[in-house]
Amino acid sequence: MLADPDIQIVVNLTIPAAHAEVALAALEAGKCVHGEKPLAVMREDGQKILQLAKEKGLLVGGAPDTFLGAGIQTCRKLIDDGWIGEPIAATAFMQGHGPEGWHPNPEFFYQPGGGPMFDMGPYYLTALSRPSRARVPCGRLGARLISERVATSEAKYGMRIKVNTPTHIAGLMDFENGAIGTIVTSFDVWAHTLPRIEIHGTEGSMGVPDPNGFGGPVGSNAGVTSEKEVPLTHGYAEQSRGIGVADMAYALRTGRPHRANGDLMYHVLDVMHSFLDSSEAGAHVAVASTCPRPASLPLGLLHGFLDE
Repeated sequence: MLADPDIQIVVNLTIPAAHAEVALAALEAGKCVHGEKPLAVMREDGQKILQLAKEKGLLVGGAPDTFLGAGIQTCRKLIDDGWIGEPIAATAFMQGHGPEGWHPNPEFFYQPGGGPMFDMGPYYLTALSRPSRARVPCGRLGARLISERVATSEAKYGMRIKVNTPTHIAGLMDFENGAIGTIVTSFDVWAHTLPRIEIHGTEGSMGVPDPNGFGGPVGSNAGVTSEKEVPLTHGYAEQSRGIGVADMAYALRTGRPHRANGDLMYHVLDVMHSFLDSSEAGAHVAVASTCPRPASLPLGLLHGFLDE
């Protein structure tokens, strides 16, 4: 595959521990790379990927691309248009009891590069980066409360899995515009009634849909006392995995920037590590990286198109 001159983009869907090795090999072979999240397990490997791509004039990007769906794009438009005023706070909750009950190969979820923050955090942090631009977060706590898991999925039933990464992370974020964010990701929660994401502004509040999906519902109480569902402004509300790869292909053909890009992925990786760094240091941690805000999708696109 890497020797085939007709292949321009390699889609890297390996486990996190292999992301950097596969991405670097593809780049060395002259291929652009669209990878699973996270960009890499360690910051240093993420930096190597971006540097090599820059040296070779290639593109790097990857998951999540769900922020290109109708739900998050609608939220972005409503905030940009001032429906809730200036954002002042955000909350994000991803809580469950881990994938060992359903995933055929759950071991990697409990190793570095896995856990609830590195597995699911990219969806939430990428979504939050859209309305609030770049951020300077400060983490709080990362805990590994259950040292061993037992798989109950059919393929690995009874397998004992050593937990080598935090499974409950609570963090605070200071956004560039002055807003404050709270995020909790956990594999230690049996049940809860918390929302996935809410954004609160000077003029109203907004319920943001599941960032692991493409559609709605989007809720807003701007100017009213109870939340009402808002019609979606954009297309791609259905399952649209791969839209980020298509957007990279558009970028190769037209020369415009691609939206689910490597700088965004690295920033999210940097933020996730910063939560853990903050927990270990017992202090706020300033995040060194930033990233440009990707362009929104135009309104009124025909299905199957990403540009006007």
